[in-house]
Amino acid sequence: MSTFHRTAAFHTLGCKLNFAETSTIARQLTDAGYDKVSFDDRANVYVINTCSVTENADRECKLHVKRAMKANPEGLVVIVGCYAQLKPDEISQINGVDLVLGAKEKFNILSYLDDLEKSESEGVVHSCEIEETDFFIGSYSIGDRTRAFLKVQDGCDYKCTYCTIPLARGISRSDTIENVLGNATEIAAKDIKEIVLTGVNIGDYGKGEFGNKRHEHTFLDLISELDTVEGIERIRISSIEPNLLKDESIELVSKSKRFVPHFHIPLQSGSDDILKKMKRRYLTKLYNDRVHKIREVMPDAAIGVDVIVGFPGETEEKFMETYNFLNELPITYLHVFTYSERENTEAAAMEGVVPVAERKKRNKMLRILSEKKKMAFYQTQLGKTLPVLWEHENKDGKMFGFTENYVRVQKDFDPASVNQIELLNLEKILSDGTVSVQSSYQNFLAKA
Repeated sequence: MSTFHRTAAFHTLGCKLNFAETSTIARQLTDAGYDKVSFDDRANVYVINTCSVTENADRECKLHVKRAMKANPEGLVVIVGCYAQLKPDEISQINGVDLVLGAKEKFNILSYLDDLEKSESEGVVHSCEIEETDFFIGSYSIGDRTRAFLKVQDGCDYKCTYCTIPLARGISRSDTIENVLGNATEIAAKDIKEIVLTGVNIGDYGKGEFGNKRHEHTFLDLISELDTVEGIERIRISSIEPNLLKDESIELVSKSKRFVPHFHIPLQSGSDDILKKMKRRYLTKLYNDRVHKIREVMPDAAIGVDVIVGFPGETEEKFMETYNFLNELPITYLHVFTYSERENTEAAAMEGVVPVAERKKRNKMLRILSEKKKMAFYQTQLGKTLPVLWEHENKDGKMFGFTENYVRVQKDFDPASVNQIELLNLEKILSDGTVSVQSSYQNFLAKA
């Protein structure tokens, strides 16, 4: 390690929570003297944060190991994340992998790098039993100047029959409100305009806050405190279980100056029979009630939905229950997942397996429905004057941003607008599905 130049590159697969954790690991290395470089640059250490939710976790992991080896065949490759916790020995056999760190070990990466040498055979594995992962490490990402993903909770105590997340991340546990507020204040000091709250099951916030299973605080307590943090323009809730999204939280968001009118609420199925087989903690009536409560107090709120197609036992009739339920709900967009079997889950052994071709067909049907829903929602927003937060990317001379209620808009690139919030009039839906805008002043002149 004497010739080590202390450069490190990072790549993240999966959810917003992974992005928050990768960013925290990167800060640990940069604080220790490493220079952060692009993943396709020649680096001495490549850290790949993996996901277990995607169907192709193994293929994606191998793909990015090859990328690292192409950039620098002598670079050390470290694999962390959910896939690393679930399949550490399998990953250690991938050509080029030098170190695999489990859920407990990934935040101690520096201690493992000191004596690590490039492997000529299989990688070194440091992975605890998931039951030992009962602590919380606060994390947030600051990958760009526009928004930060702030981790407030980790792990899950739910036992959904299709999910490996509890096996990969352990029990539900939370950061303290004091630490969350401290991280939010740090983010605000970096002139970042938007915070996205992330976790595995953030509605369960408060459990394990002080090392026990009691709820010292609730999700409502958390968002009430965050609503007072100065310097943050927007706070967005990433995803929250419908049974944990209480009316009081919806009411707070509706009155807040910081929390935006945007909810993402997992449904997974519109069939009560399938929800029971999945061991979800609600039925369609509760979900319907939550959506209509949001619409009652925030008519223009964006509501996103997660749904899984092709779960064992999902007959054509039960799939159409889901399709019709979603079609009638006043929602904004869908995230559609095709069910895939996971080892060590109850669902993998269930009868009524849906053919893969049928799963793909149902996925396509719901993605088309999602696009129709989104365009219909965008149509309702045309002519309104809304605040837009502009992002930094310059794509073919255009820049993009989002309204508070998650309408994606575009205009000609203007570097002065990056990370700025502008009050703009939503004009028309463009061919790429975004919305054109004009300043409210220009709109005033046009009407005059």
